[in-house]
Amino acid sequence: MNFLKEKGIPLEKQLKTWHDIVKRPYERELADNYTRTRQILMNGIETEAWCFKHCMVRKSPDWEMNKVLVNIRRIEDMQQTTVNWLSPFKQTVLDTTLGYEQVAVDLTAWLAQNEEDEYVKETFNFGLLEDFDHLYRYSQFAKMIEDTNPDIILHGATDVVVGRPTQYHHNCNGLRMRKHYDKNTASPQTKVNILTLISGEQQTHNYYAEHGFMYGNNDLKRLYAEICDVEEEHVTMYETLVDPSETMYEKWLVHEFTEACNYYNCYKDEVDDRMKLIWEEMLGMEIEHLKIASKYFKQYEKKDPEEVIGEKAVLPCHFESQKEYVTDILLNEVNKRVVAEGKFDVVDKLDESWRSYVIQEAVSSSGAPSETAVQLSIDTLGRDVALADSDLLNKEDSLVKKAMQKLYNAPNTVTPEAYKEIIKKQLDM
Repeated sequence: MNFLKEKGIPLEKQLKTWHDIVKRPYERELADNYTRTRQILMNGIETEAWCFKHCMVRKSPDWEMNKVLVNIRRIEDMQQTTVNWLSPFKQTVLDTTLGYEQVAVDLTAWLAQNEEDEYVKETFNFGLLEDFDHLYRYSQFAKMIEDTNPDIILHGATDVVVGRPTQYHHNCNGLRMRKHYDKNTASPQTKVNILTLISGEQQTHNYYAEHGFMYGNNDLKRLYAEICDVEEEHVTMYETLVDPSETMYEKWLVHEFTEACNYYNCYKDEVDDRMKLIWEEMLGMEIEHLKIASKYFKQYEKKDPEEVIGEKAVLPCHFESQKEYVTDILLNEVNKRVVAEGKFDVVDKLDESWRSYVIQEAVSSSGAPSETAVQLSIDTLGRDVALADSDLLNKEDSLVKKAMQKLYNAPNTVTPEAYKEIIKKQLDM
């Protein structure tokens, strides 16, 4: 599909009544888990689009174009309300959090496998293992506080097991910065992949920052604070992959293309007929937004928009179980770390001058909340909350051992020996 040749919904017909804006939400337990992840992702995509247009208007001297931008922005604000409020009110903050992390794990795994730039792919795989561990940490509290089996939300599509431990995700933010792609040679797929992931991680950060306080348990609040900080690092990591020399008109074009591609993907994949109609309508709106952005891109850049976005849609947000791929990355890359000059290395090669040690000791000197989550689960339930096949579960101790750093570990670290005891108990059951 070439969106520029498709018929969209005219902008003047995109305003909705309040009744049309607020739709009936999906059902917490009956909805397909990937209906939930699509809803979560598109909330983030719309939030990013809305924020970007605010930034663009603040920098643009073109009064007439700005009038168009603010009108589109209003529509996207309405779209974001519709999408965001598809969440059911009976879905708890922890329920939604598990959904956010399932988005991060399965989306990032899909994007990595469909990314032709090896450096970008390596960056995606690195972030993937961190989000995988976040899902594991939150799952401990879902069971302890709300007696929720994570599979009520995940539907067995995503494993829950220790990843690269969250205490090691806290880095000197300068080390998180990546080398950016070249806008003249990067493919439309790469540009859309990155912007899709930026949007999702940014929304995850915002959700944790705005909802983590809603529990009375201080250990859980601290976990939200800890992982929220990591999401800030993830936004840094992914946004620095983008070529900073792209003009605002080029960025606007890529934003609209990214929205259209994601809605098209949602429409193609959706199993809920009612939700499918919503994605179809949103796609029609975004096709028109893309055409408008293309018009101004041609006016100011004197280029064909297809030089930037190509001639056909790309598919960034397909959701399906990624267990095999995630397990492979987990077993082989759990010991990776970010180092200087946009590179990666393994823990055994880090020396005492590695700048992230200072950060980790500063924030975790009184204990890492992510380690407390597992220790509390062991004390309360007799073991950690973990859902995977026995082969992977029986590797938890070796995964933690491989991931451990030589020079700094939080004082409350759950050791490989502790995980070995968990495995023995499981085998005895």
